[in-house]
Amino acid sequence: MQDIALIDHHCHGVVTGELTRRSFEALMSESYQPPPAGTSHFQKPLGLAIRRHCAPLLDLEPSASADAYLERRQKLGTAEVNRRLLRAAGVETHLLDTGHRAADITDVETFAGISGHRVKEVVRIEAVAEAVVQEVSDAQDFPTRLAEELMARGKYAVGFKSIVAYRTTFKIDQTAPSLDAVRQAAGGWIKASAGRRPRLVDPVIVRYGLWTAADICRERKLPLQLHVGFGDPDVYMHACDPTHFTDFLRSMEAWQVTVTLLHNYPFLREAAWLSEIFQNVYYDAGVILNFAGPSNHRIMREALEMGPFTKQLFSTDAFGLAELHFLGVVQFKRAIRGTLDDWIGRGDCTAADAEEIFALIARDNAQRIYPLT
Repeated sequence: MQDIALIDHHCHGVVTGELTRRSFEALMSESYQPPPAGTSHFQKPLGLAIRRHCAPLLDLEPSASADAYLERRQKLGTAEVNRRLLRAAGVETHLLDTGHRAADITDVETFAGISGHRVKEVVRIEAVAEAVVQEVSDAQDFPTRLAEELMARGKYAVGFKSIVAYRTTFKIDQTAPSLDAVRQAAGGWIKASAGRRPRLVDPVIVRYGLWTAADICRERKLPLQLHVGFGDPDVYMHACDPTHFTDFLRSMEAWQVTVTLLHNYPFLREAAWLSEIFQNVYYDAGVILNFAGPSNHRIMREALEMGPFTKQLFSTDAFGLAELHFLGVVQFKRAIRGTLDDWIGRGDCTAADAEEIFALIARDNAQRIYPLT
């Protein structure tokens, strides 16, 4: 299992500037706020995992203190830390979502240069819409311009991604809106965005972007990624259960568009069930394996409970810190190996079965559904 190079089907770039303790810890959290006074983000499962598994790559003993870790990190410099951790990860290909805080992290080319790995782009639909709305002054032009830009951005990408769950939740109308409705919504958004950075929260425009990108996916045989569950404080978690989006998933199945459900915590069982009943639905456990730290084996056991092994994918969803890229691989391998070793020990599968399951999730499923050649 350990010799198979992974395909990380959903991740982000890394920061290249030097980080203070405060800025480093901010990238360890999904919150917009620092930890309470007198506490640290190292005082949680993710902190234990970074100290245990990343410290040796910085020439420290495993589980070195947070102070020692950050001091050593600053001495080595961010460029060297990024190089060491990314190249040690054992990833063959990274599929980068380039639409989140793009100015703060590496783009596809820079990330490829640092990591030494193959890197492909996944286009975030909402980020494209937010760029387009700043370029148009007439709402009548907005639908055409967004469609053209998505088509252009998708030309060299390996997929599209939507954060509809973040921005509107999944409990919305799941049909394609009329062009008149889109133009009306765009007019209000153009006015509201004057003089400020636009943020897409209008469900009509979100739906239009989603259906327009899905049409491109149908034509070019690209997967469509959907963020699910775990994330920052924008999420209304109860309404991010992917079963709320069943009608859209059914429509995509009719279109033969592959949909990959990302992260899914705490809805892993729901995502696995959807992958069982829909031919076109795939899922991953993603970044929660990092945040769960020593408990990640329980997460992986849940992810493997009923979903087809041919439908689960590997991802880190690492953002900003090279530690999260490296750690995502370590935690995934530890979690899945522990589960499969237990199955072998109980006679529930053979060693050959376990090797096949690992290869499917780590690499083969992504290789089959994304246009990587």
